[in-house]
Amino acid sequence: MTNSHDKLPSWHGTTILSVRKNGKVVVIGDGQVSLGQTVIKPNAKKVRQLGDGSVVGGFAGATADAFTLFERLESKLERHNGQLMRAAVALAKDWRTDKYLRNLEAMMIVADKEVTLILTGNGDVLEPGNGVAAIGSGGNFALSAAQALMDYEKDAETIGRKAMKVAANICVYTNENVTVETLESV
Repeated sequence: MTNSHDKLPSWHGTTILSVRKNGKVVVIGDGQVSLGQTVIKPNAKKVRQLGDGSVVGGFAGATADAFTLFERLESKLERHNGQLMRAAVALAKDWRTDKYLRNLEAMMIVADKEVTLILTGNGDVLEPGNGVAAIGSGGNFALSAAQALMDYEKDAETIGRKAMKVAANICVYTNENVTVETLESV
């Protein structure tokens, strides 16, 4: 019999990072898929463009759940004329209150040219104050590294790649096989 201390939270097993700096926003994610202590796949794509390409997002958690949430977010973006904040709030309300969606186990980082947001199943729509956001098992490592690099590097993608390398060197659920999506920002 296992107890609750033996189970990892559902968002373990990946690292997603977003960096916004000097007119560019980057969402970057590692490619490792783990089942317990075994690497099942080293090159999964957990970051993608959404809708018409004006929004990029990455997920941590159950893949099927995340794709369901991406589809819902794309629908909300259409309904709210591409306004990411309004679409994200609408999705968070549904995710928190809908009986089916409430059971989905994933977290998301989404960004457009104006805003970066972290979305959770608790109804959270969080906007980082300094242009850096991270989720997943290696998220705190990548977040710390990216924040430290913000004063020394000018390019958002360079910061993201270096921070993900740090996370991959520390977190056993993160690898260096990354997917990067970039948008010009304001």
